[in-house]
Amino acid sequence: MRARGVNQTGGTTTIIDVAHAAGVSTATVSRVLNGDARVNPALAARVQRAVTKLGYRPSRAARTLRTQQARVWALIIPDVSNPHFTDMVRGIEDVAYSAGYSLILCNTDADAEKERTYLELALAEHVVGVILAPTSPDPSLIEEMLSRKVSIVTVDRRISSGMLDGAFVNNVAGAEQAVDHLLARGYCHLACITGPTDTTTGRDRLDGFMSALRRNGLELDDPAFVRIGDFRESGGQREMEALLSLSVRPDAVLVANNLMTLGALKAIVAAGLEVPSDMAIVGFDDSSWNAVVHPPLTCVAQPAYDLGAESARLLLSRIDGHSGPNREVMLVPTLRIRESTAERSSATHARHTVPGIRPSVDDAGGGNGRGDGKARSPQTGAATVPTPRGATSALQNRTTRSTKGARPTR
Repeated sequence: MRARGVNQTGGTTTIIDVAHAAGVSTATVSRVLNGDARVNPALAARVQRAVTKLGYRPSRAARTLRTQQARVWALIIPDVSNPHFTDMVRGIEDVAYSAGYSLILCNTDADAEKERTYLELALAEHVVGVILAPTSPDPSLIEEMLSRKVSIVTVDRRISSGMLDGAFVNNVAGAEQAVDHLLARGYCHLACITGPTDTTTGRDRLDGFMSALRRNGLELDDPAFVRIGDFRESGGQREMEALLSLSVRPDAVLVANNLMTLGALKAIVAAGLEVPSDMAIVGFDDSSWNAVVHPPLTCVAQPAYDLGAESARLLLSRIDGHSGPNREVMLVPTLRIRESTAERSSATHARHTVPGIRPSVDDAGGGNGRGDGKARSPQTGAATVPTPRGATSALQNRTTRSTKGARPTR
């Protein structure tokens, strides 16, 4: 017989254990335990039986926090091991702590079901606000949270419905900068390894890549030059191996996040090739290792710390009573130019120079500094590429825009 209050793994029984045993959501368990008369009596009885069987005892500390309107936020992100999210979390935490709030950090592993479980837990524990970098575009649980007056903000990625405040980076502009730079350096057979296109980050970076090609009067050499990765190191390595296996290879590639860039580099090295003579590479995100690998990597640097800080400020304003239209903060990325995109021969370069782009090399260190929440200039020594029209860092009322996945053309 199992001891009271101990689950099958030997740990303390949680509200999630009760929900699984009763076949209901954690939010339903919470409502039953709080005496909500609106719960179906049959469901309430099922929950009470599971509570008794498992010996579940609600946390006294959690109950105290709930009765005092807990000054706690839930922060739900896809990959806590990704340095981009690590920097973003620090920006959120600094703003939250200064305002007297604490964070519960939830890592979804880009799993939609795990994300839903954490959102249900946030409801059950009556956190005062949620910052979400969504894995799933499904808005159903978001709608329930809003109906129960939980303040929620998205960061880094949008959900499909566009119903929330959010802080984002102009991913389309960042990808366009990268393509313009590669063309200016004399590369003409460009490929892209993007992330899942059911995320706005993956889709927008691909859209920017394709739109820059079209604007420069170019098409893909081969539809296989567009690869859909998973934002993980293994995915970057796998998709680069696929590019290298083609009978005609690209001469340059844009890789849509830092972990996939690392995987892509591993594939290039394993194939006995060199950067940039065999393959030039531009990554998205400026990780600490970008400036110290050989050769140092050109990248589209996101202001990750500021991205987090802006999302926290949006949440604070909602908690403090702002009830106006949904707002969007759009920050501008910066192209940091290093040796992984060294200029090709002068003859090739002359044929493919893009007006208005001045190639130069930045061998300064990378990283995301802390700032005032607005787009900032690159660090000393960094080369700045002009930002395409439409990029903005101002707080603005949200405008709805339909973004369709780009389809490669021959």
